[in-house]
Amino acid sequence: MNTRPLYKTKHRETLMRYLEQHAGTHLTAADVCLGLKQQGTEIGQATVYRQLERLVDEGVVNKYIIDENSPACFEYIGKDSHGCEVCFHCKCEKCGKLIHLHCEELEGIQAHLQQEHHFLLNPMRTVFYGLCEDCAKEAGR
Repeated sequence: MNTRPLYKTKHRETLMRYLEQHAGTHLTAADVCLGLKQQGTEIGQATVYRQLERLVDEGVVNKYIIDENSPACFEYIGKDSHGCEVCFHCKCEKCGKLIHLHCEELEGIQAHLQQEHHFLLNPMRTVFYGLCEDCAKEAGR
């Protein structure tokens, strides 16, 4: 956990408002910079990334590292969250779209793996690869 004092800077407050507006959405640091710029606020990507990492440490934001070829994604989960929500992902191998899953069926698989195979699955890092609906239609599937 981050032991640095919290400073309520203008950039931090702006970033928090933006993340709250996009709760439940996966965003990269570049996405946040672009979105803020479109709203008329420019913040450097290094500042955004540093603030996002602090928010991860504080448990306000989840960080997802899908693979070594993709930038980290961040998701606002709230100030009162304990960061323990189960989350799985699907990644389209064609267009790169990332789909965020909250699925009780997958939680059953997680429990099965733990009980029957003594394997603790990390749902925050579990990614299923395939084709998204749009790419599957385009491929005639």
